[in-house]
Amino acid sequence: MKPIEVLRIAWEAIIKNKVRAFLTMLGIIIGVAAVIIMVGISAGTEATIQDQITGLGTNLIFVQGSFSRGVPGMGNVSTGGLVFDDAPAIADNIKGVKAVVVEQFTSQTVKAGSVSLDDVSILGTTEDFLSVRDMVVSSGRYFSAQDEERKQKVVALGSTLAIELFGETDPVSQTVTVGGVKMVVIGVLAEKGLVGEVDYDSRLYMPISVVFQKFTSSQMSRILGDRVRQIYVELEPEANMDEVITQITLLLMKRHDVTADALDFSITTQQDIISTQESTTAAFRSLLAWVAGVSLIVGGIGIMNIMLVSVTERTREIGIRQAIGATQDDIRWQFLTEALLLSIVGGLIGMAVGIGGAWIFGSVSGMRTVIVPASILLAFGSAATVGAFFGFYPANKAAQLDPIDALRYE
Repeated sequence: MKPIEVLRIAWEAIIKNKVRAFLTMLGIIIGVAAVIIMVGISAGTEATIQDQITGLGTNLIFVQGSFSRGVPGMGNVSTGGLVFDDAPAIADNIKGVKAVVVEQFTSQTVKAGSVSLDDVSILGTTEDFLSVRDMVVSSGRYFSAQDEERKQKVVALGSTLAIELFGETDPVSQTVTVGGVKMVVIGVLAEKGLVGEVDYDSRLYMPISVVFQKFTSSQMSRILGDRVRQIYVELEPEANMDEVITQITLLLMKRHDVTADALDFSITTQQDIISTQESTTAAFRSLLAWVAGVSLIVGGIGIMNIMLVSVTERTREIGIRQAIGATQDDIRWQFLTEALLLSIVGGLIGMAVGIGGAWIFGSVSGMRTVIVPASILLAFGSAATVGAFFGFYPANKAAQLDPIDALRYE
């Protein structure tokens, strides 16, 4: 029998029982759609995390301080870790470093005229902050190294905070009161938006020396130095990152008088963070894909069940075909083709549902979804394989029917 004839007969058999055929395909449709949607959600989450990390800036090294407890004669005081003076030491002594930034956070009430905002995020930082964070000034200027050194009471406002405090009025040269300290606005930053869960546009920026002096100073800072949790190091494009990390490690070991076995700091890169996140989300994505794949197996079992019922219902038809010359291979291919058609058509519908479902989920939930072409091919290929695997037994059973017994079947 010609393949086109086998295909026509199989399709006609499916069309005769449209509702049953659709219900049979439903397991395949759900399985394929689930694989595409689940992988799309996972890939979207991974892409969002990567964007958040790269949104911090480019070509960065993160130097993170760690602390121990206890200083002889000083009671329960944190020692070790990073101090502010480590940052200029890195900038001055390490080759390949483009910029070094230190950040210190606090939260204060900010007033401008009759407007008062509570718990405004204050970020004390250094002049290279804009370069490292890939931000620009929309009006006015940013504070300089001289402003920081002289502890000038100047601030720059995020775009949203500027509107909340001054409305349509130009904030530059205006005065704001930050936690009781009067300061002059010297600039407004261009819109940055959310990076992760951080709204850079709602922050107030000032020299880190002012934050240390006015908002986070302590009695021990004169002895132990102004403590910082993290230093951001931006590299020159042509710099070798591994060499720079080695240089920073040796410099800080010498400054902190620690050995390689007892470091009071750690150094990571953006790629380290991205790789860690990717391994986590990849494992999660694989789990989701396997869970969704169970639906395909259930759909395959449904195809086998219906095909076995179909063989029983059409026993007499099979006997007639055999009597007029159909071979066992003809019968086998006829029923196997029906099973394949059910799985392939179900797979095509599932692809459409999965792609549409992923898009709708991303639009409605606010979570980012990324359609992964490989997941579509995998889901569709799995559907076709499931149809062939679970359809073979019913097809083989039909082919092995005795023609005489089949003709007598009522």
